Formats: sequence, C-alpha cells, structure tokens
Amino acid sequence: MFNLKRIKLFDPVISHEEKEIIKVLKSHFWASGAGTNNVLKFENQFQKYIKSTSSVAVNSGTAALHLALNLAEIKNKEVIVPSFSFVSTAHSVVYNGGKPIFVDVNPKTLCVDIESIKEKITDKTAAILAVHFAGTACDIDEINKICNKYKIMLIEDAAHAAGATYKNKKIGSHGEMVCFSFHPVKNLAMPTGGAITLNGKKANMRKKILNSLRWCGISNRKGTSYDVSNLGWNYYMNEFSAAIGTIQLKQLDSMNKIRRKIAKRYSEEITISDKMQFNKDCSYHFYWIKVKKREKFMKNLKENKIETGIHYKPIHQMSYYNEKISLPNSEYAGKHIVSLPIHPNLNDSEISKIITLVNKFS
Repeated sequence: MFNLKRIKLFDPVISHEEKEIIKVLKSHFWASGAGTNNVLKFENQFQKYIKSTSSVAVNSGTAALHLALNLAEIKNKEVIVPSFSFVSTAHSVVYNGGKPIFVDVNPKTLCVDIESIKEKITDKTAAILAVHFAGTACDIDEINKICNKYKIMLIEDAAHAAGATYKNKKIGSHGEMVCFSFHPVKNLAMPTGGAITLNGKKANMRKKILNSLRWCGISNRKGTSYDVSNLGWNYYMNEFSAAIGTIQLKQLDSMNKIRRKIAKRYSEEITISDKMQFNKDCSYHFYWIKVKKREKFMKNLKENKIETGIHYKPIHQMSYYNEKISLPNSEYAGKHIVSLPIHPNLNDSEISKIITLVNKFS
C-alpha cells in the first residue's frame, strides 16, 4: 500500500540556488568576526523581512539567548521560563548568573501559561523568557502586561518561530530582544546559525554592544588595531551559513505555507483529540500529538519507516536541574508528546501514509 522510502522527521529544503555556496568556498573568505559580506547581507535582509529595528547574526540560537540575557543583567536574579522547552532556554539563564524559575504551559498550545507566570513573580524577577513553542506564538500582549506591571523585561525565544506571526506582525517585530535559531532542522535552515532581532529605543545601542560581544568583546577596531572593553564570546556567524540563510530566507514564506497546508490535513484527518490545532499564524516547526502508549506507537511508525521525535522532556526533570516542583501540564506532555514530520519535502502520498498509520496505531 505504501512505498518503502524512509520519511524523515526533519529535512531541509534545498534549491539550485544553494549551489551559490561554491562562490563562498572559492572566495577564500569564509568567516570574520567583523560581520561583513554575506553576514551583513543576511542581517539586513532578515531585519527587513521581520520588520524589526535591527538584527544581529550569531552562530546559534543558544548564542542568541546567551547574549540577549547578558544584556538583561540577570546576575543573582530570577528569570521565569517554561519548563517545556529545549534545555538551552534554561541554560542561557544560568550562563549569565541568573536562576531559572520554571513555570507550566498551556496544554492546548504548549506555550507558557499566563497564570503560572503570575504565580511565580517575586521581587527578584528580572525577566520572562517566553518560548513560541513549535511555531505557535505566545500571548505576547498578556505577557507584556505583566512585564509592564512589575517593570521586568520580556525576551522571546523564537527558535521555532521563523516566519510565524502574531496579530498580523512577524514574530521578531514585537519585543525588545527576540532570539532565533537557524539549525539545519529549523524552518530557516543553515549549517549553524542564529539571530537576535532588536526593537525599541535601545535597539541601535544594543546592536553595537552585541556586535562586540559576539566577537570576544572586540571594539573600536581600526584596521588591525582594536580594543577589548568587555568580556565577549566567539559567537559570530560564518560566511557559508549566511549565504545559505540568505537563500533560505527568500523561500521561507512559501515553505511555511506548505507546512500550514500539511498541518491543516493533520488537524482535520488525524483522529487523536489531543493534538496541535490548526493556526494560520503558526510556522509549524513540527507538529505534535499526545499518545498514551508512546513507546509502542513510535516503534510501530519506525517499523513503517516514519521518523518521529519527542520535543521535549521538561527541563525541571533533567538531572542537572532536578527541581522538586509540580508542573502537571509539562509533565503530562513530556510523557505523551510525539512530533510528526511536517517539512515541505513531504509529498501527498507520504502525508496520507503518516495520517493513516497515526490513526491505526494511536
């Protein structure tokens, strides 16, 4: 009934234009902390696409989070984070001397729960780090109300949300600092990469600081002479990633449109009730369902050559953090969630195969 080709969970889209990477190879200019050439080109085009005030390209989403929180000055302070996320969300707080305060998620969206945030605000709270989970936007307006009330900062983790929208504006155009990841599995794929979009009155000042921090704190560079005025990191983006990212950016909206088309079929045809709902604003980095006998379910799909994933185990349950707290929605999702393929390389027969077998084995 079905072909025997393995269906990948993630699979970057490659067009003929990516062959332009050969030009970078032959140029012998592969990387520079100064952020010129293709890196600058990508920054400008990404900023224009998002409609942000500015942007800074870095070498990963983790680097973006680390640098953004460094500017938030969270040392010895608390940062509220959803436990249901990739571990970099919490690590970035620890990197900067802060304490992650884990909160629960909304079971319908798996984005951070607003009431859980309110319960964890203290006089030590410096920021909220909100995750746009699987490409579904958090309720930015409600979180901003909390931030304004308590005079704390909102930083957005948009690692899943390149091309997603909230109230008709691209994610990355709302907040003061919004962090993106361009890992090969992401909607906008690079060998390695990330970015911070900046908005508001401090955007240009922050860009200047971040340009220095991403390159070991180097500043006041004139020719071969420079100073180092702050501790920085080796976080700048390379030319190969930037060149690929510039090409990927051109097709991001069309690729996300395909993801939404697949998501619509999943939401309408998969019979499981506990599943990701269709949302025209979502970028659908992956599509999640919750199943009761997960190990058996995933084994059955693997035997039928369909890759699945688990995104994620709650961070507070990881041995490094090991927080003895109760976050029931995160913990339930952590035991039952399964990620399904939704990348634009899927054809109609593969999508039908996934739907049929999910319904059969769930």
